[in-house]
Amino acid sequence: MRYPLNVTVNGLRASADVEPHRSLLSVLREEIGLTGPKEGCDDSECGACMVLLDGEPVNACSYLALQTDGRAVTTVEGVAPADGLHPIQRELLAAGGVQCGFCTPGIVMSAKALLDRNPDCDEDDVRHALAGNLCRCTGYQKIIAAVLRAARQPEHGPADRP
Repeated sequence: MRYPLNVTVNGLRASADVEPHRSLLSVLREEIGLTGPKEGCDDSECGACMVLLDGEPVNACSYLALQTDGRAVTTVEGVAPADGLHPIQRELLAAGGVQCGFCTPGIVMSAKALLDRNPDCDEDDVRHALAGNLCRCTGYQKIIAAVLRAARQPEHGPADRP
């Protein structure tokens, strides 16, 4: 049996009929066509699937899609302003905090949630916010430094989207 799902994704309304067992990650990727959130562990351990649900970070792999009905989801595709990259994305690139890129969307989302709630964060805050995001390539120093640099930029807040 399928149930209607009506959700706002990256500022746009999206609808789908989904089975009750479907994860938010599978619906985002397979029904809505957003491939930024990745399936890494499928067990809420790696953070590659991180999205914001009403502004709070959640692992989309273990969140039921139907639980998002009537709510707002932001994926990495919805973070950057129309004219470029979000400061977190820019700083990750500049710092070399991106290598294979698989973990990057989840890291961007966790960092964005932190900066939205605490723009005056320190290194401990960043480490805590990124604790659910695993990276096998870069180590974490460059990632943490990039988030701290992004926090110092005035435009790090939510992107203005229609």
